[in-house]
Amino acid sequence: MDIVIANESHIKYAAIVSETISESAKVRGTGIAKRTPEYIIKRLVNGNAVIALDGDKFAGFCYIEVWGHQKFVANSGLIVHPDYRNKGLAKKIKKAIFDLSLKKFPEAKIFGITTGLAVMKMNYELGYKPVTFSELTDDPEFWKGCQTCKNFDILTRTEQKMCLCTGMLYDPAQKGKAQKKKVDGKTFQRLKSIKEQLFLKKKK
Repeated sequence: MDIVIANESHIKYAAIVSETISESAKVRGTGIAKRTPEYIIKRLVNGNAVIALDGDKFAGFCYIEVWGHQKFVANSGLIVHPDYRNKGLAKKIKKAIFDLSLKKFPEAKIFGITTGLAVMKMNYELGYKPVTFSELTDDPEFWKGCQTCKNFDILTRTEQKMCLCTGMLYDPAQKGKAQKKKVDGKTFQRLKSIKEQLFLKKKK
């Protein structure tokens, strides 16, 4: 298995990346913004993505988005093909895109929003912390990207203050203070509780 920085030679995988993201959203029944092949291609050719390949077979993907004049970057679109799930690949891809973000944008705060507890756990181990949406980028173009998510109405009603996603942030200025944490049982339950409370609020 190879996890490499994407380039123009990987354009042929754009359609399957887009399809895998879309199918994952249907299976999970949670909010995942759709990404067209054209959208994926832009991330492939600008060197702001990593792709996992098993020979010539697509296995996984994640990309970087840059916001607020490089003050913020987001690691988004983390996806693993169904044939390669439950093998620890997502964690390796997440680490690869995190390292690429630090290398290309060393001064930027790295953030993400997710409904997935597994992604929250990976982020926490890398040094992210849960934050309110107000601590994330205020770039309207970022939030436009949520329009294809099934939960976009919640984000709209709350004036972008909260949604079913949890915001998580890594601040390089805090380097050495909270990096590479292990998630113990108590912390994991706290992360889980955050998600449960949000889903309960939606049901009410």
